[in-house]
Amino acid sequence: MKVLILGANSDVAEALASLLAQKKHELFLAGRSEEKLSALKNDLEIRFECKAHNLHFDALDFDSHEQFYNSLPEKPDWVICAFGLLFEQDQAEDNLKLAMQSYKVNFLGAVSIIDIIAKDFATRKSGVIVGISSVAGDRGRGSNYAYGSAKAGFSAYLSGLRNKLNTYGVHVLTVKPGFIKTKMTDHLKLPKLLTATPEQVARKIEKAIRRKCNVIYVKWFWRYIMIVIKLIPEPIFKKLSL
Repeated sequence: MKVLILGANSDVAEALASLLAQKKHELFLAGRSEEKLSALKNDLEIRFECKAHNLHFDALDFDSHEQFYNSLPEKPDWVICAFGLLFEQDQAEDNLKLAMQSYKVNFLGAVSIIDIIAKDFATRKSGVIVGISSVAGDRGRGSNYAYGSAKAGFSAYLSGLRNKLNTYGVHVLTVKPGFIKTKMTDHLKLPKLLTATPEQVARKIEKAIRRKCNVIYVKWFWRYIMIVIKLIPEPIFKKLSL
């Protein structure tokens, strides 16, 4: 299989690239840092003797997305959208530019490139699209509603896309990891029990693709945690500190 990983410099993407390289998939590693991508490509090719390519991709440069996809040396069988931007809620409230950047990266950038890919997959009547969303999008909370609202939009988009593309033989997987121990969350104090490693997320995604799952929570109990949170009546919920 040929796999395009968008945002290949993230910790989860790197773990997933390593897992797929072991299984001899051909990888197209896309991201902004060409230096890091080149290092990742060389590492994977040496360790796993796989075929890999590094490609420049900017989620915020919407106008370049169609050209980026059309210029790929070969069209992928699987596409994994792994890029994202996380920040503290109070930062978003104090800095509108930062908030807008998050909305653009976490929602608009993902939708922009996936729309292009979806049309190609529908024409070919095959393919897998994986979007890494978040449990933060299941219900807006005061502690992260800026990030959560962007991910809520992305989850809704993936749900609609899954419904649309099913008749074309294209599968869409929504991934909701919960907490992950990565460079992006180093500044946060995360509960160990509720926190996954990038390697755990990668294994779960690879297995979910092969099983044609629709929506997965990386650690199973997050599904039930979020069910409880969503069931709390709004008059009570708005008084909680979450």
